[in-house]
Amino acid sequence: MLVDMTTSEPSLAVEIYNAAKPKGIRSIDAPVSGGDVGAREARLSIMIGGDKDVSEALSPCWNAMGKTIVHQGGPGAGQHTKMVNQVLIATNMIGVCEALLYGYKAGLDLPTVLKSVGSGAAGSWSLTNLGPRIMDNNFDPGFFVEHFIKDMGIALDEAKRMGLCLPGLALSHQLYLAVKGRGHGRDGTHSLELALADMSGIDWRNRKQHGDKG
Repeated sequence: MLVDMTTSEPSLAVEIYNAAKPKGIRSIDAPVSGGDVGAREARLSIMIGGDKDVSEALSPCWNAMGKTIVHQGGPGAGQHTKMVNQVLIATNMIGVCEALLYGYKAGLDLPTVLKSVGSGAAGSWSLTNLGPRIMDNNFDPGFFVEHFIKDMGIALDEAKRMGLCLPGLALSHQLYLAVKGRGHGRDGTHSLELALADMSGIDWRNRKQHGDKG
């Protein structure tokens, strides 16, 4: 039995499956989402590609790690689903960081703002879980910027192969290259805030908080 829980090219998952099968080895691609919090609390979302009977036989393993466990289809389907996940995160993170930057520049108290917008139509996992970290200047990685850049590169290559135009993803990829270029490759994906703030001449880490004197 071979279970690959990394995030890699869907074509590689198919290649591994086809190479393993003649040898009597069952292969599964099962990338995950949920970040460091999901991993610690066994609440990962696990996206599974490969034979369904093998996926079902591994249920005890999935249940020990995750909460949302879905068999997506044949070999490579798990990796394609992870690419969907990364595309969603890529542009959503831009929105989260730009919104907090706007709120700060407008003189609002960001935690108070989050109470209003976090539970409405604009709410998201990234806003709820990473928004407070951004406000607290905690850019420790739940997921490394450099790994996210790698994933977006895979998604862009797959999009090109399928003849898709994904300008939002391409923009996010370029912005994250700028984040890495500013020395944040080993910080969390939410460190995009630092680069966006810098583009507007704002030192985010040393900004005045709501109610500060001076």
